[in-house]
Amino acid sequence: MKAKEMMDKDFVYVSADDTIEEVSIKMEASRKFTTPVIDSDKKLIGWITSFDITKGLRENKKFIHEVMSPKEDIKYMHENDPSRLAVLETSDSKLISIPVLDDNEVVIGVIRSFDIVNTLSSLYEVKVSKLYEAMEKQLKGVSWDELMEASAIISTRTTGQRIKPGEYERRIKDSTFGEAIWATGGLERFFVGLIAVGELVIARKVGKAR
Repeated sequence: MKAKEMMDKDFVYVSADDTIEEVSIKMEASRKFTTPVIDSDKKLIGWITSFDITKGLRENKKFIHEVMSPKEDIKYMHENDPSRLAVLETSDSKLISIPVLDDNEVVIGVIRSFDIVNTLSSLYEVKVSKLYEAMEKQLKGVSWDELMEASAIISTRTTGQRIKPGEYERRIKDSTFGEAIWATGGLERFFVGLIAVGELVIARKVGKAR
């Protein structure tokens, strides 16, 4: 799944020259706690939160550009980035939401914690093997057996319990996404494990080619 498939297209955006009071009213009316700050071409130039608004009003600031976080200081994604990156970013950085940009750096959506939870809940009963099948398609040139070998190695490193590729394959065919999250100790650890598998299988592939 890509970021554009998870993002919320119904988002509020503001200008750096808008007044803090105007934006506070706009955010309250839309019930949004965060919003991107854009230029005349709708390109991302900053980010504003309800905390910034409150702080600005308390300090008698007038315009959004006085209190916003500039683009270089915020996390954002591009529409074709893997959606799992949003999960990792929100978890690692304790973010409420992340803006999504197209190839021209125009803001086209926002991924919120709610969107992530909503998407993951729909995947809860999906078999883990289906996730691996999707992974196999993304990692072109990598076979299913190579994925299972790498997964068994990562599992052994993580748990300290040796497991063969065949046994690992049997486990994921019987396990759901929800069960895997529980077994690995949380969503973040599950995705970190998947990323480690991808990195290892590619490294092994490159090593064999030399």
